[in-house]
Amino acid sequence: MNSNPLLAAAVILIAFTAGWFIGRTTTLDIAQEARLSALQAEVAALREAGPAAAPAPGNRPPTRQAAAPAPTEVKNVEVGRSPVLGPEDAPITIVEFSDFQCPYCTRVKPTLAQVREEYGDQVRVVFKHFPLSFHTKAIPAHKAAIAAGDQGKFWEMHDLIFQNPKDLEPEQLRAHAETLNLDLAKFDARVNDAATEALITQDQAQGTKLGVRGTPSFFINGRFFSGAQPFAAFKARIDEELERGEQG
Repeated sequence: MNSNPLLAAAVILIAFTAGWFIGRTTTLDIAQEARLSALQAEVAALREAGPAAAPAPGNRPPTRQAAAPAPTEVKNVEVGRSPVLGPEDAPITIVEFSDFQCPYCTRVKPTLAQVREEYGDQVRVVFKHFPLSFHTKAIPAHKAAIAAGDQGKFWEMHDLIFQNPKDLEPEQLRAHAETLNLDLAKFDARVNDAATEALITQDQAQGTKLGVRGTPSFFINGRFFSGAQPFAAFKARIDEELERGEQG
């Protein structure tokens, strides 16, 4: 069979064009996929770093936020009248800046319980209120904890809130108060007192000044310790601080 030179040339041209187009499309797809992977890595890194902490609506933030402190830097973290578990003279003080609507704060709660069980009176835990601006249900929960604290039940309310992380509506928080046999009239009055929110604002301002940007954030004997880390990480830092105390 005789071949048609023009037809053969056309076939070759079409094949070349198709190959070029497929190759270019594949190259673009690979480039786009690489870019997508890079963006996904950036997002993952931001998530790992945690959200920037900002005071909740209705609270005035400081004009400038401090940089996150280095783990080796020792900060003077004033305890003040914040809720405390453990003896005042404990060699280890863990100050936690926490948000009742933060899932990572919920996650770290059993870890802190394990720390207290492991170290007993060697550790005291201090709670600071640090509701993040995008957790719109956090402030009522913090107010409820403060109100319960006035009746000697801060930690009991703290536990109930973290054990029921979806029950953050005012009526649900009030039901917690009823469960704890609180004087509901006093509870309601304290929740609605402007001074209650002022306490939250003070803790937020303190944390922001110290460089807290997300929750949970800790200061272990004044040294920054970030996130819901596992017990082993807490243990390593606490043992380091105990050793430092023995040497000092």
